[in-house]
Amino acid sequence: MKFIKNKAFIGTALMLALSMSSCEDILEEQPRATYTPEFFQTERGIQGGLTSMYAHLRYIYGQAYYYNTTETGTDEVTYAQSADQNFLVMDLSGQGEITSTDSRADVLWEAAFSNINTANGVIENAAAVGTISDALVAEARFFRAFDYFKLVQTFGGVPLDLGAGELKFNTTPSRTSVRNTVPEVYTRAIIPDLLRAVEDLPVNPRVTGGVTQTLARLYLAKAYLTYGWWLENPNNIPTYPETSRTDPDGHNAQWYYQQAYDVALMGIDNPGPYALQQTYYDVNLGSNDRNSEIMLYADHTETSEFYNASSLTWSNGNAPENFAGWMMTWNYTNIRSSLNPGWTNPISSVQREASQDLGRPWTRMAPTIGAITNTFADKTNDSRYDGTFTTVYRGNWPKGGVDAEVVYNANGLPVSPGGAILTFLDEEPVTPINYPSGAGKSNIGAGELPGRADFVISPRGISRIVYPGLWKLGPYRTDNGSGLGQPNAASTRPFNIAKFSEFYFIAAEAAVKGATGSRSARELINVIRARAGRWRWDNNGNTTRIEDNSAEMIAATPATIDINYILAERSREYYGEGYRWFDLTRTQKWEELAGTYQIAGLSYGDHTPQTVTRNIQPYHYLRPIPQGQIDAMEGATQDYQNPGYN
Repeated sequence: MKFIKNKAFIGTALMLALSMSSCEDILEEQPRATYTPEFFQTERGIQGGLTSMYAHLRYIYGQAYYYNTTETGTDEVTYAQSADQNFLVMDLSGQGEITSTDSRADVLWEAAFSNINTANGVIENAAAVGTISDALVAEARFFRAFDYFKLVQTFGGVPLDLGAGELKFNTTPSRTSVRNTVPEVYTRAIIPDLLRAVEDLPVNPRVTGGVTQTLARLYLAKAYLTYGWWLENPNNIPTYPETSRTDPDGHNAQWYYQQAYDVALMGIDNPGPYALQQTYYDVNLGSNDRNSEIMLYADHTETSEFYNASSLTWSNGNAPENFAGWMMTWNYTNIRSSLNPGWTNPISSVQREASQDLGRPWTRMAPTIGAITNTFADKTNDSRYDGTFTTVYRGNWPKGGVDAEVVYNANGLPVSPGGAILTFLDEEPVTPINYPSGAGKSNIGAGELPGRADFVISPRGISRIVYPGLWKLGPYRTDNGSGLGQPNAASTRPFNIAKFSEFYFIAAEAAVKGATGSRSARELINVIRARAGRWRWDNNGNTTRIEDNSAEMIAATPATIDINYILAERSREYYGEGYRWFDLTRTQKWEELAGTYQIAGLSYGDHTPQTVTRNIQPYHYLRPIPQGQIDAMEGATQDYQNPGYN
């Protein structure tokens, strides 16, 4: 079997080749034009290949068009007012069809296969170099398994032979390819590599942000769980290449669920350097990035454009920049307040700022009303709504050079700098909101309630043009000074990929699927729910809030937990982080949970929810193979594409 495009798959797709100094505790990056086969036959080459594996994460995570494929079209997210075709088609709601030319899952395909071949080169040449430890080789095994796991979930079966033989380092351009089946990818590549990585990786990371034994356990548990679902296939979703739902090693789905449970508990009981944060707010707080709960991230920094892999002052909106957070940021800069009570001199009272609650607006993706009202129904005890969204937009006009002690806002009332200009209410108010017929005084169609100086919008009044922002992915910088900073630059924060908390969800889901052990699904989920009930800061209230509602959270957990409850908890925990499409397709709940959604329209002043029906078909559970891949191949290619996309 041969592979793919008319280029040698030896890592040249990476724009930045990297090297690493073994005596340092951070990755040291150095520009290099290409890798050659001989480069991998040296210690420096092996180390450079390993460092490039961390760098390749930037080409997937934080890349907004790929991020869109993981969220838009789920029960969490729909397209927003400024969405282009990249976003419209992913919603599957009559705005266009997903095809092999407009599905941005091509981002994953390109980055993953390039990195897989780099991993093949490291694994194949390490022994010959003679000075490369098993632990270093295990890092390459982890990343090879990591990429194959993402690929098989996204596309179905994918090639294990890139042109030089199965899992071999390919140095010769080839224009043919054969896809392996899903069971072959799991049992020949993903699971063996992760088992070896668990055995050989250290407990503590070799470098800051480096892969560890515990991280490998997390992905081994995820792979076992996902493959178990694939074998069970409860809703008869088709696979491709077509193959029977049988395991080559003779195990059934239940065996894999039990393995997922056992490995997840091993990770919980042997955490190494990882631990849950004390509050949910702290997990995603910009000033607390790279905390003990974060196990893997695509890194960025504000201290160096070179190490950030992008400008610190402007952005092209391309990988390897981290610009995913812009997508669910609406144009809050259109909010208007007045410099006088007569409303004759309106100004932008909330200006674009490089702060976590604001950032650069693109208005490409929007939360559904159901996510706000149903997923996050409890906004009093559960801190996760407050730790996920920006729901209060506060005045910052002095930072933009407007010299005014107050501005006049809703009901003609004054607001000081830092005061609330616009609030998305937690609940529908008893007193009806007085909405304008169009954009109104606020200029964005927000309404008024008696006695309140802030404009307001209720949960059922959010639209494709005005909605709560995604606080958890907002920018964080320490170099803003007293001004607005650099809000047009891509985020200099790391994009989080793996969290220690997911061990609890994996074990709980496996328990729901019949795995047995010392802890029940309810006990496992309640660890997460108890943490969600602990507050130290009211994010949108902008005030200290020392409160422990963990007992109330535990008491509200159902006595019997099912898969839908697990999925709801996963959404509360990981909303907007790129998990949702994988969660819904793994459990085959996509159409059931996301087949319809509600949101108001595209215009300011539209607060009437519309119910939208999606056309989610079984073949949509796999993304199309990118057309560029097929166009570059020779010979018969008609059977290469996933059915439904031809």
